[in-house]
Amino acid sequence: MTMLFADDERSLQEIMKLELPLMGHRVTVCPDGLTAAAALEKDNFDCILVDLDMPGMSGIDVIAKAKQLCPSTEAIVLTGKGTVDTAIAALRHGAFDYLTKPCTMVELEALLKRVQDKRELTNKYYALVHRLKNIEGTPKLIGDTPGMKQVQTMIAKVAPTDSTVLILGETGTGKELVARAVHENSTRAGKPFVAVNCGALPETLIESELFGHAKGSFTGADDHRTGLFEVATGGTIFLDEIGELPKSMQAKLLRVLESREIRRVGENKTVMVDVRVVCATHRNLEEMVAEEEFREDLMYRINTFEIHLPSLRERIDDIPQLAGHLLRRFRPSGKAFDHELTDGAVQALKAHVWPGNVRELANVIEHATILCDAGPIDTEHLPQHFNRRQLSGGAKSQLGPMTLRELEMEAIHQSLDRHAGNKPKAAEELGISLKTLYNKLNQSSGLEKSA
Repeated sequence: MTMLFADDERSLQEIMKLELPLMGHRVTVCPDGLTAAAALEKDNFDCILVDLDMPGMSGIDVIAKAKQLCPSTEAIVLTGKGTVDTAIAALRHGAFDYLTKPCTMVELEALLKRVQDKRELTNKYYALVHRLKNIEGTPKLIGDTPGMKQVQTMIAKVAPTDSTVLILGETGTGKELVARAVHENSTRAGKPFVAVNCGALPETLIESELFGHAKGSFTGADDHRTGLFEVATGGTIFLDEIGELPKSMQAKLLRVLESREIRRVGENKTVMVDVRVVCATHRNLEEMVAEEEFREDLMYRINTFEIHLPSLRERIDDIPQLAGHLLRRFRPSGKAFDHELTDGAVQALKAHVWPGNVRELANVIEHATILCDAGPIDTEHLPQHFNRRQLSGGAKSQLGPMTLRELEMEAIHQSLDRHAGNKPKAAEELGISLKTLYNKLNQSSGLEKSA
C-alpha cells in the first residue's frame, strides 16, 4: 500500500522508514500534522498512520482532511495509554482502528493486513457491481405506444417517493424491468435491489427466506441466516407473484409493511428495516379477495400506487423496436452482426398471438439469431411452432375468424411446443395453474371426440 506516517517522535519516524518498506509498503514520513496535510494535498494514500497528539494539527484533523480528499483512504491512529477516549473519538471520525503506544511491529503488521483485506474486498465488490451492471444494463423500457408511454409517466411520478408500488400485468410482460426502473429512478438507486419470486419459494421456507432465522430454530437451520428484507435494507425489495403468497405469510408481510420491523424465525426480538416494497402479480387480486385467497387489508396496503403493464398483443406496433433491441442483445460475441428483420418477418411477428409476451418474443429472436448465419432474418428463421401457427392461422382465416376457445387452445399448444411437452413449465408461462391446464386440455380432447 502507499502509506503516510505522521508522528513528531524522531525515533518512530526512523523505524517506520525502515520497517514499512520491509512489509512491502511505500511510505511517506511526516514530522507533524501540517506537513501530513500538505502531503495529502499532493498525493493519494491507501492508508495513513497518524499520532493523535501532534504540533500544529491534531491526528483527528489529519484524518478528516484525508477523508475529505480521498474517502477510500483508511486511517490508523497511534495513541498513548492515557488518551484511549480520544482514540475512540477518532474511530467515530472514520478511523479504521487504533494502536496504543508502545506497540510491536507484529501488531502493526497484523493491523495493516486487515486494512489490505478490507480494501481487496471493497475492490472486488465494486468490480462485481460494475460487471453486474454491464450484464443487466440500465433498465430501459422499449416502446412508444400510448400504453408504454403511460407506464413511463407513472414510473417517473412514483419513483422519487417511497410509496409501495403494485405492478399488474401478464406473465412475461417485463414486470421486473418496471420494478428495476422504479428503483433506479428513486433516491435509493445504488442501494440493493432484491428480487424475490414468491411463487418459487417452498411454503415451509418462505418466512426464513424473507425474514431470516436463528441457528437451530428448526431442523436444517445449521447457521444464522440473514433474510432478504435485511439484505435489501436501504434499497428496494421486489416481491414478484405476490398473489402466490400463502395466507399465513400474508398476515406476517402485512405486519412488516405496517411496522417496518421483522422478526427472524426462532428469535423474539424485532429488527428495524428500511426498505421500499414493490410488488407484482399476473393474477386478479380483487377476485382472489372475493374467493378468500388473498387478504383484503394486504391488497389495500400494497396497492398504494398501481402500474398496469400492457400485454404484447396490446402494443403490436412496438414489436419492430423491441425486436431490434433484442437482436442487439443476442448478437454473437466477437462476430460481425448486421442482421435485420425482413418485412415478412416483421409481419409474421405482428400477426402472432404472443401468449408469452415479451419473454416469448425474446426466445423467438434468440432462436432466429442462432439459425441465421448471414443476411436478414426471414420467416424461415423463426421457430417451427411459430411457422406452424402462421400456416394454421392462414388456413383458419379463410374459413372465418377463430373463436376465443380456439385462440386459447392455440396458445396452450404453442407453449407446450416451446417446452417440449413440459406441462408445469407451460402452465407457468401461460400464467395458469397446472390443474387449470389439465382441465382445458381435457375439455379440448372431449370436444374433439364429440366432433
